[in-house]
Amino acid sequence: MLLKKAAPFLLSSVFYLSQALPGIALADVKIGVITSSTGPIALVGIPQKNSVALMPSEIGGQKVRYIHFDDGSDPTASVKAFKKLIDEEHVDAIIGPSGSPNAMGVIQFAAESGTPMLAPTGSAAVVLPMTEQKKWVFKTTQNDDLIAEALVEHMAKAGVKTLGFLGTADPYGENWAKVMHALAERHGIKITANERFQRQDTSMTGQGLKVLMAKPDAVLIAAPGSSSVMPQTTLADQGYKGQIYQTHGAALDPFLKLGGKKVEGTILAASLMLVIDEVDDSHPSKAIAADYIDRYKERYGEAPATFGANVYDAGLLLERAIPEAEKTAQPGTAAFRAALRDALEKTEELAATQGVYNMTPEDHSGFDERGRELITVKNGQWALLKD
Repeated sequence: MLLKKAAPFLLSSVFYLSQALPGIALADVKIGVITSSTGPIALVGIPQKNSVALMPSEIGGQKVRYIHFDDGSDPTASVKAFKKLIDEEHVDAIIGPSGSPNAMGVIQFAAESGTPMLAPTGSAAVVLPMTEQKKWVFKTTQNDDLIAEALVEHMAKAGVKTLGFLGTADPYGENWAKVMHALAERHGIKITANERFQRQDTSMTGQGLKVLMAKPDAVLIAAPGSSSVMPQTTLADQGYKGQIYQTHGAALDPFLKLGGKKVEGTILAASLMLVIDEVDDSHPSKAIAADYIDRYKERYGEAPATFGANVYDAGLLLERAIPEAEKTAQPGTAAFRAALRDALEKTEELAATQGVYNMTPEDHSGFDERGRELITVKNGQWALLKD
């Protein structure tokens, strides 16, 4: 009888303490992760899935639980997984999906549920232009314009006057085409061929011949993962002798293995991870990237692709933001998710594996020039491009 009478008091006391002392750990932080670890973009998704095991299991004394789904590179499966994480698992944030089309298809659900989404995708379209929906999305890769500026500046210095463009027929390729059109025009470079292809295409003969007939001084291929290889090897087989540029979508070791001698001399801009041994020790990201690479190698027996680091960096962003959000609300609540979003948006000078993040309401990627290096393929290996 005494316990029954005391029950309302005990319940109200727990509620009071949870509100007055938000530091008390009443619930684990739950983070959903969606990767394309199988399917056409598995080369991107596998290192992302593997990186989850390297992320913190405790932040500020609070346990963190990661719930992972593989969408098989299918945007429809991404939507199903995203909804399940929100409606059934009641996660506090979601990292993923891997692909740009996949990520574009779930933004509305992040916004409707008020769930922060950290997108390890290539296309800047997930955060630009900023909208009411996209304010819930944070991008852990360099925006296209940051990478494109480095490439176009190199083209201009090299005397490139005409450019061929080969990009995927999806948000990744389309946004790159948009960015390159404006930058090329500004630098007096004319785009003489503008072709598209599907990531799963098994032949690029037609598109290659159209580019070849335009006789451009250089060609830029805008494609992520393994889909970046075939356009370049096709052009090589067709006898193209001009300079080939790639985006950071090609920044993975399988690109070297799949392309072989046909990708020798390629120029791209990407994070310091590809050439970490050549980067000066003063770079704020070098030690963090080196630690991530070492831990990944120890666990999996091989070096990680930069795509894996995009998920790892999402973990670093959350590691800083979660303690801030806990000052005002408890995990598992809408108030906590909103506070987490606000804390992510206020990220300042966070050095991570890819560069340094400075988020603002207008910029949910937050990289500057410290997030890119000009890199080339030399003797079958990545090498820092030196003037």
